[in-house]
Amino acid sequence: LSFCPYIPKPYPLFFITPISPDSQPKLSLILRQQLPLFNFKSPKAQNTSISKMTKEVVGEGGSFTAKDYHDPPPAPLIDAAELGQWSFYRALIAEFIATLLFLYITVLTVIGYKSQVDPNKPGVVDPCGGVGILGIAWAFGGMIFVLVYCTAGISGGHINPAVTFGLFLARKVSLIRAVMYMVAQCLGAICGVGLVKAFQKSYYTRYGGGANSLNDGYSTGTGLGAEIIGTFVLVYTVFSATDPKRNARDSHIPVLAPLPIGFAVFMVHLATIPITGTGINPARSFGAAVIFNEEKPWDDHWIFWVGPFIGAALAAFFHQFILRAGAVKALGSFRSSASAV
Repeated sequence: LSFCPYIPKPYPLFFITPISPDSQPKLSLILRQQLPLFNFKSPKAQNTSISKMTKEVVGEGGSFTAKDYHDPPPAPLIDAAELGQWSFYRALIAEFIATLLFLYITVLTVIGYKSQVDPNKPGVVDPCGGVGILGIAWAFGGMIFVLVYCTAGISGGHINPAVTFGLFLARKVSLIRAVMYMVAQCLGAICGVGLVKAFQKSYYTRYGGGANSLNDGYSTGTGLGAEIIGTFVLVYTVFSATDPKRNARDSHIPVLAPLPIGFAVFMVHLATIPITGTGINPARSFGAAVIFNEEKPWDDHWIFWVGPFIGAALAAFFHQFILRAGAVKALGSFRSSASAV
């Protein structure tokens, strides 16, 4: 047992040592306080509080650190101060550009595939060729992986109004930021599809412009259910991959977060392309519908807003109030307040 003389009050440091002095320890357990940076020139240095603790388990051939976890405070409902910050507008630009690139690449992939398998197009040898549904799903999932990786440190890498809506319900973003993100995402989607039409106007019009609509043989309820479940999978993955509790436990998790998110988009597209063409992103459906501007996509367009928003709300509730026991914590806080009164 030892004490550090440079700390305002003694903090014990415990060491597990081998029984025999000659034996080599295979495991040492060190429990220590994570010290702040003291300013010894300031008279207030001795009053600095230590609020964080770190537990380290040092093993033979390597080590890992398990950090104590604290829930971040919820975002305010309306944060007008954001409007005066450059970082806020930088995040809007990032969401706009990311959604533009997402729609440009993915809609081009959809149109290119339909062009490759068109039996009426001269020069087509293999009507079963092209990238297929698997290639389209990879295009959507791969672009989400790349763009989330690029923008996560700037805007959070939403690129989807449903994701933004789910994070807003979980109090991760303010109402002002959520609304402005959705506007930027929708504008970016319109511009991205507009670029596709500008570069390949004849193919764009002939092959449906990448617009989402309910495919023949499926009822409205089936399409709505597919969008709800698909978005639930995506938003639930977003919450799990970006969980601060997991990030505190495993330092590599933030780097890998875009991978499961992109893979979730890939898997959902494989399942729901035959039903609705896969929305799960209202901005993606809205941008394609605006530029293509035909009756069928607009008739079914409500499905691609209502379904994703319901799915996002269910995912936020499931993760925050069931898996993370937010409802139990809120009830316990209420009971504590009532007993104190």
